[in-house]
Amino acid sequence: MYVCLCNAISDKTIREAVRRYQPKSIQQLRQIVPVGKQCGKCIRATREIMDEEMQLVPLYKEAI
Repeated sequence: MYVCLCNAISDKTIREAVRRYQPKSIQQLRQIVPVGKQCGKCIRATREIMDEEMQLVPLYKEAI
């Protein structure tokens, strides 16, 4: 499903970027995937997808 029609960004693209890069904020995600750069209507859906994916990403502990 397309989330950002202006830039033809799908939910699959957003999910893959979140899994791979694990951005800490929507601003960091926007540096990776150009969502919300024109009309901005996709930001809410993008944030929801990002939140869903971040809950599925396993938490890694830093080795001391």
